[in-house]
Amino acid sequence: MDDVDAVTRAVLTASRLLVAVSARSLAEVEDRVTLPQFRMLVVLSTRGATKLVALAELLHVAPSTAMRMVDRLIAAGLADRQINPDNRRETLLQLTDEGRLTVENVTMRRCQEIAGIVERLAPEHRASLVDALTAFNEAGGEPPAPDGTDTDPHPLGWANLPSGHST
Repeated sequence: MDDVDAVTRAVLTASRLLVAVSARSLAEVEDRVTLPQFRMLVVLSTRGATKLVALAELLHVAPSTAMRMVDRLIAAGLADRQINPDNRRETLLQLTDEGRLTVENVTMRRCQEIAGIVERLAPEHRASLVDALTAFNEAGGEPPAPDGTDTDPHPLGWANLPSGHST
């Protein structure tokens, strides 16, 4: 299939499915965290304690926007602030145990639903899909997702999105 329009339509359809999977994986925590806030939790989970300015840059938001998001996450018990031991004038943001568990649970639900969809594919379609998606991801500059033995959720492209966009 060399038709760019047909491939584009197929990828758009798949992206709708993946967005729906992402939304369903967040459903259990949506009363406490929005998708942009979840992006922040994922970044904190992969980077560890981070300065607000660096976090804002990674998420492509203004520091004031990042601070409002952090304040909401702190109020929800998902993140906290601490003084940087190397520079007492700096504050570092990090996940609480509850924040870490939230990221792990949402990521696990997302993986389980995707695995359920993949299991319904014929084995030959699975192999073709791996080849096609690998080529697609490489063309888009997206690093590979971790394998099943790595529990790190990786923000997968979130750091490269312009403000207001999310997966």
